[in-house]
This record gives sequence, structure tokens and C-alpha cells, in this order.
Amino acid sequence: MQNNQSRKEDAVLGGQSPFQGIATGSIEGVKLRLNSPVMEVRVTALNDALNYGDAGLEVVLQALQDRSRQIQRSAYRLLRKRQELQVKLALQKYEPWQRFERLEEYGNATIFSDRQMVDFSPENGITDPVGTAYALRSDYCEAEDMASKFAKLLEDPLASKLEALVFGMWIKDDEDISIPPVNALVTAKDRLTNLKAVFLGDIAWDEYEISWIRQSDISPILTAYPQLEVLQVRGGDGLEFTPPVRHDNLKALIVETGGLSRTTVAQICNLNLPALEHLELWFGSEDYGGDCWVESVNPILFEQKFPNLTYLGLRNSQFSDEIADAVVRSPLLQSISVLDLSMGTLSDAGAEILLNCAAISELDILNLSENFLSEDMVQRFSQIGTVQQLVDFEQFPQQLAPDEKLHIVADRQKDEDEDSYVHNRYCSVAE
Repeated sequence: MQNNQSRKEDAVLGGQSPFQGIATGSIEGVKLRLNSPVMEVRVTALNDALNYGDAGLEVVLQALQDRSRQIQRSAYRLLRKRQELQVKLALQKYEPWQRFERLEEYGNATIFSDRQMVDFSPENGITDPVGTAYALRSDYCEAEDMASKFAKLLEDPLASKLEALVFGMWIKDDEDISIPPVNALVTAKDRLTNLKAVFLGDIAWDEYEISWIRQSDISPILTAYPQLEVLQVRGGDGLEFTPPVRHDNLKALIVETGGLSRTTVAQICNLNLPALEHLELWFGSEDYGGDCWVESVNPILFEQKFPNLTYLGLRNSQFSDEIADAVVRSPLLQSISVLDLSMGTLSDAGAEILLNCAAISELDILNLSENFLSEDMVQRFSQIGTVQQLVDFEQFPQQLAPDEKLHIVADRQKDEDEDSYVHNRYCSVAE
């Protein structure tokens, strides 16, 4: 039955009659409140929409495509248990997390920013500037250095249309710091006018240890490319984001390190990134400069620094139990779809905290792989969701059914190091 009419008790916006204004309790009032700049007003309006029959259901279905991921997520929660055919069809098209390549192991990437990656060669040139991420690499044995390869890429007729660029091994002689590729990228801003995604440091462990990669100040890239949507950096030594900048379009910031400085984390927290949806930090070991502790991420968890996050990855940590204790008290759990605590030191005690938090079961994905959980604890998570074995990460998106419960990735658990005098539990990537 349709129920689109205003009710007797409905207020009227602006004190006008229903024929001149819009009743806040009508479906039109719901639509009006959905355009509010206040997120709480929008979420409440979405919840109210289902009180107005088919018209309200259509409003919630449309919200799956809303510009705000929090509104999308709220709509998904309202719809996922409904049985109408149009709802099931809409949910089949709804993908709560696009960056499934983030579940891949540390090494040279094959996918970046939802694009297949290929090494750039001047002979083949750029053939697919939108759907392919082109990688530039140089090492000790090559006669042609990174600067020469980059210059040839810029000469390609399709360079201005290129959307995704990857810098792999740039090391040559003593030039192992990332200042040259950063400066070259900044200088090329008027040529790479369509660049949306940058990965600085796609260097695998067998090429150069992650702790050896010397980064520099990355903020100039953000300043030079205001249209950038994805920025991924590997290597924490010397990594800086200064001065703090505002960037209106960056959706994903990924920082992979074997040791992340608390100073760098503080600089990241000072960035003004209103569009950020995906934040991923690898903390690493104190033996390689990782001096962060749970207090370092409090601005992210409790000060709403990045209120539009849908993916939060606090990975490769030596203080995973403490992170778990903080996360369950964070308001971010009401809006994120994916919580990634993989590659860390999470014990059964920390997992118990997550298991006892009702908001955890409302996530789409909980990644606890490569921690220190017992088989019994992993099995207990099946009480709140589907425990997913990540055999082939490329097939993982297809294995997710939108109408199912939370998916927990909990494979590749580690054994404690009984011979260690300091830490029996260790993060996955350090040296």
C-alpha cells in the first residue's frame, strides 16, 4: 500500500501550508532532508524513507549510488534483509569495497587502483591510458635510468590521458632517495593532466628491503595533482607529508612501511582530505623506526579526522590488541565497511574484544589474516559471519554475496616465536 501522504502531525518547513511548503514527514520531506549538509539528518531521513511504501523504497535504492559512502552504507544495511526482486537486483550491483587488491601479499603489484599493471616500454607505448596502470622501473643492472624512461613516457601522444602511474625500483648508484621521482612527477604536472592514481615504491622484498627504501616529502605530489584520487607509498624511512595540505579529491591513501614514525602519522592526521574513503597504514617494527603506539591513531579513531572513511586498515602492527580495544569504542565503526587489522600481532585476547562488539558484525569485511589467533578463536568468528579462506584474492569479490553476513578473512595465522627474548609476536613486514 502506498503511504506517500503527509500525516496530521507533520510539521511544515518554513511554516507554510503543505501546498506552499514541504511537510517534513512526507516523502518529499524525506528527500529534502537527504540533501541536508548534516550527515545525521541525512541518515535519519533515510531510515524514515521506508515508512512511505514503494516511493520510500525507491529513495533508499537510489541512495546506494549516493555521493557519500556513509549514506550508501546506511542504505545497504536497510536493504540487505529485504526480499523484493528489485532490492536483490540492486544489491547484486552494489560493491561495498572496490579495492580488493589490498588483500594481496606484499610484493610487486599486479593490480593498482582497480587497473591491471604493465611495465611501460617505449616500443609499445601507452595503448590503454584509462584501464591500465603503467609502471616505470630501473635498477643497478640497467643502462637506462628512471629519468630517461619517464621522459619517454611523457613524449607518448597519450600521456595527457594517462590515469594511473607506478614508480617501481628507481635505485641507481647513491640515488636511493625518492626526491628525484617526486620532483620529476611534480615537474610533469602540465603533461599528466589526467593522472588520478600514483604508487611510489612498488619495490618487492627480493629487489630491495622495505626498510631500505628511502622516501621523502610527498606533499608536493598532492599539491601538483589536485585531481589525484589514489596515492600509495611504500617505505617509511624519511617519509613526510609537510606542510599539511588540503586535497579535495583524494579517496585512498595507502602507506606501507616496515617501521612508521609517529611523526609521520601525526602529519597524515593533519592533512585535510574531505573525500578520503580508504586509509591504510602499515606500522611495522620498532627495530626499523616504528615508534607508533595506539595513541598515535586516536585522532583517526576519535576526532573524526576523516569522517567519510569506508575502509580502515591499521595493519602490520606490533600493538594490534591495543588497536582492537580502541576500535570498538570508535564512532567510525558506524560508517566503515571494511576493518583491516591483518599482518599484525592480534592475539585471542584482542580478538575476543572484537567478537564481543556488536558493531563488528555490521561490517562487510573484517580482515584478521596473518595474526596470532588460535583455531578455536577463528572458528568462534563463524558465530557472527562467514569465515573466508583467501585462496585466490582475485576471486574474492565474486565470492561475496551482498545478502550474506559479515565476511571474516582469518587465514595464514602465525606461530609465536618462542626463542625471542623480547616479543613472541611479531608483525609480518619489518626488515
